[in-house]
Amino acid sequence: MKKLFILTGEPSGDKLASKVIVNLKSLRSDIEYLSVGGEHLKALGIKSLYDLKEVTYLGFTRVLLNIFKIRNKINETVKEIIKFKPDILLSVDSPDFTLRVAKEVKKIDPNIKTIHFVAPQIWVWREHRVKQLKSFLDHILLLFPFEKKYFDKEGIQSTFTGHPLLEDNIKSKVDISQIIKENKKIFSIFPGSRLSEINILTPILFKFIKKMNDKYNDLFFVFHSTTEHVQLIQNLLLKEGFKNCGAIGDEKIKSQILKSSMFALAKSGTISLEICNAKIPSIIIYKTSMINFFIIKMLVKVKFANIVNIVADAEIIPELLQSDCNSDNIFLTVDKLLSDSNALEKQINKSQEIIVNFKTGRSSEIASSVIEKYF
Repeated sequence: MKKLFILTGEPSGDKLASKVIVNLKSLRSDIEYLSVGGEHLKALGIKSLYDLKEVTYLGFTRVLLNIFKIRNKINETVKEIIKFKPDILLSVDSPDFTLRVAKEVKKIDPNIKTIHFVAPQIWVWREHRVKQLKSFLDHILLLFPFEKKYFDKEGIQSTFTGHPLLEDNIKSKVDISQIIKENKKIFSIFPGSRLSEINILTPILFKFIKKMNDKYNDLFFVFHSTTEHVQLIQNLLLKEGFKNCGAIGDEKIKSQILKSSMFALAKSGTISLEICNAKIPSIIIYKTSMINFFIIKMLVKVKFANIVNIVADAEIIPELLQSDCNSDNIFLTVDKLLSDSNALEKQINKSQEIIVNFKTGRSSEIASSVIEKYF
């Protein structure tokens, strides 16, 4: 039996990894798996060393406050990977955690092949990291075609796979009529997958919903969450007394809800691409602590937070970040868009022009074929 260790650091990485592993499992049945993963890898029958939330830290200050816990968790993870003796270590996203682990693993056992999926965003900040990666990574799998030049320059093996989350593999339709009642229009909200994000954004989002309810009476707001946090959000909604809000955690239902939405509001992140792919108009929000935001602003070298806007070098999808991320601004931006059908159509068309370049139609297949070659 061959052995593969899958290392993720947050729910979005867990989801990406699962797409690839589904394909790899269809190619080979002689692979033993172990992971640091979440609900998606668990659904594939792959055991995780520990709960993913133990390494999901948001922002620089939280990392600094938990630096010793993180160091201990890195050491613990390295120890367990070495004990497992995998042929390949597949690390996915979350570079501040996964790449630190991969570096230590390679140092202890150079025979373990190291493949990283989702390149660190060196085009956003810390471009000097590319040189460091060469010493411990055998291959990098890229989501975006423009990333390849950075790794080719340093002689690092890389392959553009396309983005797995832009490929709709869910064939079965789910009946959502029991979730959305009274013929309401669906308004999808993505408050983030981390508890700290939810804590920061939900008070703002609740105020926004109250403003929307004062003007619109035909909307049903659906919070898309993880199975871990869906009950928390449901409880918060109940406490607020909302009659036209709900929360879901099931992936198939979330996908169907998104496709049936008339608009989406999302915390900046991977989900924005899925929203664009579903051809749903949206806006992006983001808020963190002042010190976190100050550090980010000092380090980043791009004007926008959203990948579609970054590539276009224009604000195709409105972004409300930090001080601009408040209920008044969100309401005014959403209300203005909803009253302008031409603006909605233009956003959808422009975003499609961008994301078509991120698609290969077989990203998971390409990624799994690269992994298979290293066995």
